Amino acid sequence: MAKLILAHDLGTTGNKATLFDENGCLISSDFFGYETYFLDSLSVEQNPEDYWEAVTISTQRLIKKSGFNANEIAVVSFSGQQMGALPIDTDGKPLHRILIWADRRGVNEVNWVKERIDEDQIYKISGHRLSPNYSMAKILWLKNNYPDVYKNTRYFLMAKDYIVYRLTGNFASDYSDASGTNLFDLVKETWSDEILDAVQIDPAKLPPLYASSEVIGAVTPEAAQETGLVPGTPVVIGGGDGPCAAAGAGVVREGQAYNYLGSSAWIALASKSPFYDREKRNFTFHHLSKGLFMPTGTMQAAGGSYQWCRDAICEREKALACELGLSPYDLMNLKASKIPAGAENLLFLPYLLGERAPWWNPHARGTFIGLTARHRKPHMIRAVLEGVSFNLRIILDAFREQGIEIENMRVIGGGARGAFWAQVLSSMFNMEILRPKYLEEATSLGAAIAGGVGVGIFPGFDIAEKLIEIKDSYQPFPEDVKTYDRLYPVFIQAYKSLIQVFDCL
Repeated sequence: MAKLILAHDLGTTGNKATLFDENGCLISSDFFGYETYFLDSLSVEQNPEDYWEAVTISTQRLIKKSGFNANEIAVVSFSGQQMGALPIDTDGKPLHRILIWADRRGVNEVNWVKERIDEDQIYKISGHRLSPNYSMAKILWLKNNYPDVYKNTRYFLMAKDYIVYRLTGNFASDYSDASGTNLFDLVKETWSDEILDAVQIDPAKLPPLYASSEVIGAVTPEAAQETGLVPGTPVVIGGGDGPCAAAGAGVVREGQAYNYLGSSAWIALASKSPFYDREKRNFTFHHLSKGLFMPTGTMQAAGGSYQWCRDAICEREKALACELGLSPYDLMNLKASKIPAGAENLLFLPYLLGERAPWWNPHARGTFIGLTARHRKPHMIRAVLEGVSFNLRIILDAFREQGIEIENMRVIGGGARGAFWAQVLSSMFNMEILRPKYLEEATSLGAAIAGGVGVGIFPGFDIAEKLIEIKDSYQPFPEDVKTYDRLYPVFIQAYKSLIQVFDCL
């Protein structure tokens, strides 16, 4: 009988259900979307019942389309969007919609926390800057604005944790998801008594924590009836989407790194210890593998900048691509590739949504600098890609400045589909770029590896190095390296020179 692994990836736009075999090969996948509620510019919520509907329907459809029987599924495991806050009562009923990672309404709560505990101390304990994006601020906001909800809350859960409860009847979370809350002690691998005491959050309202490969329970008869799974199927807790992506990219030992290229982008490493940057440019999550960490730097508008470029100035390419049955990005890449590196000294600051790493400036704006009469659309297209890449290099250099050695960079996510961007990054980073077989499924594969480790299909997370197949590699172009090295300090100075302008805007 086949030993299949069912991985659910609860993302921002929907749930992807993916079936892998015991060799880490993708068998089939299914996606079911759900709604996001934008109450105002700061408030972003989702309905946890929509998560359950997405999981039940995608599971049923996946089993049907795969051609396998449910009794051939050896384990169910999870990846999920991080930094949320879902209040659940003693009966497991949601008391409020989940405040997801994008919710930033807890600004006043963050200011209050700053008066009670030093920001440097929070960074040292949790590995993260104090921010309204993290779960702590969301919990405090609920406590201040819905005191009855806070009072009646049994646990505050993350997205995947709620589905694990619905499948098994057990409350749990894992170290990697907990490390995105501002409440977790990275080194001790437990909730931080020091932070919780300072911010007056009841520690009993936070769920028990487990390693990401831990079996939390089994599918109940009631859940089996709704999902089509077999009662008694083991359920592994899994992890947050970023750490799952690390495992799915094969980044499971020190010296390895990956670059996720999506609407946003981040660079993350595997490390035996948390990474503390003097300027707090980067931060650290817990890895899926117990005892490992995932230092990370995230920027806001990576693929989002290229998407803006497509919609704002590439209408002709969009129309032509539609006629030819191609992606408009393929045509944009083709045009940009005909322009020399550096786009003839045209720079683009990719701060369309403000910026997290490295600047942590919500007022930053997107900017073209150096436009001349000779510049045309292909220059601008290339400048946008290079601007995102320059910013990613600053994030990477924050690690390299501390003496961290990185042997190569793996690229995953939708933006990694294009060979042109991978080549730009190779020259920008002056580093070999590796492109795995699974780009958009890497997060699901990481969750599947956690599930396989949990039930003994895989001996440990080290197996990821054998499971992940590298399809392409890219080496730096020496002349392009020289060009980017010359423009890199100019790019940094361009941002710093415009800080006051951004504030005025």
